[in-house]
Amino acid sequence: MTVSSDAKNVRQLAAEILHKVESQKAYADLLLDHHLRTAGLIEADRALLTELTYGTLRWRARIDSKLAPFLNRSLAETDPFNRNLLRITLYQLLFLDKIPAYAAVNEAVEIAKIIQPKSAGFINGVLRNFLRQLEKQGKGREVKSSTSNLAEEYSYPQWLVDRWLGYFGPEPAKALMLASNQRAPLVVRVNQRLTTRAELLDRWQESGIGAEPSLISPQAIRLPAGVSIEALFGFAEGHFQVQSEPSQLVSHLVGPVAGETILDACAAPGGKASHFAELIGDRGKVIAIDTSARGIARIAQNAERLRLTSVQAIRADASKALLGDLAGPYDRILVDAPCSGLGTLRAHPEIKWQRNDSDIARLAALQARILRSAAACLIGGGVLVYSTCTLTADENEQVIESFLRQHSQFELTEAARYLPESARHMVRDKYFQALPQRDDTDGFFAARMRKVA
Repeated sequence: MTVSSDAKNVRQLAAEILHKVESQKAYADLLLDHHLRTAGLIEADRALLTELTYGTLRWRARIDSKLAPFLNRSLAETDPFNRNLLRITLYQLLFLDKIPAYAAVNEAVEIAKIIQPKSAGFINGVLRNFLRQLEKQGKGREVKSSTSNLAEEYSYPQWLVDRWLGYFGPEPAKALMLASNQRAPLVVRVNQRLTTRAELLDRWQESGIGAEPSLISPQAIRLPAGVSIEALFGFAEGHFQVQSEPSQLVSHLVGPVAGETILDACAAPGGKASHFAELIGDRGKVIAIDTSARGIARIAQNAERLRLTSVQAIRADASKALLGDLAGPYDRILVDAPCSGLGTLRAHPEIKWQRNDSDIARLAALQARILRSAAACLIGGGVLVYSTCTLTADENEQVIESFLRQHSQFELTEAARYLPESARHMVRDKYFQALPQRDDTDGFFAARMRKVA
């Protein structure tokens, strides 16, 4: 299917992105970035394309529940492009007040005439019928408290609603789901070896960019979503690195010291490894390993741009025993483990539709293997930090509790002692935990352990 890149076809581009995300498990942000760079869109259309793509993904379950009664077959049996064209149109009708209903419907019919002419009548009929009912009943409704109704209302898969209700309790889980459906700001970490946060803030604010200092992480600056990173002053010069606030705070838990040898066991794209190098004044060794050749290349590129020489990017599999020089010993080790990513739904809403319950058990087993492999490389008295960007007990507390039962020479230390004062509230039972609804950040987890023997 070939889609025109003409600016007038913003809705067409959104439908194509959603189709690829659904059928190929593609990443929405990568597809969206490609179109924003190549489609020649004016600013208003760039904003609309972003809104339609992410908004439809965030609220897909609620949209589907509204759409299904107007189809003569199931959603799964509906042509994939038509399904996603209908979804983005319902998103406009349900969530975007500035777009006239007739315009949204007419545009969808015109797109159908271009892509699949025989389906134009079907698209028109479904949308006109939906619009008539919407005008009668309105957008509001009473929400019952059953988990199936919560899954539909907040737009999450049932299995994840059940997990979060059990983990957090009803009201915090609802707040988490709502917060995770909001748009995330863009956050960068200032490279304090080359500049200061105040200098960078002044430069960006003078340029009319709505940059603000983070209230949580001392090196972080918040930028409006949609800012072109590579076009910002200081990017090419290495003055900053894109990195979320919780990810930055994990580096404080590791607490690297100049002259030490540090292992980042799952390092791509290198945000934490480069942060370690900055914190030690680029004096020491930061060994950054990852299984992905592309990831290793990105680590090296970022280190070079940030003017760091202490980072060594090496392709290796941390889930297996590390051999030779990679076996250490290391003074400090970070295991930022591969995870379900459910803490990053604000930026990656497609994740909740691409994961399932069985993924959690599979990932927890992988995380345990990586943690065991890395721990074997640590010196006595060394620090081991485990972190994820997800919010499931199976991948977080349970992994640590199991590890500590099997490794008596390790002890869990109180995370709050090693965090900036501005972040010490983000601790639960000695564990670091960032929550979207409380902290306006990604969801994150970390445990700090020390090898005592």
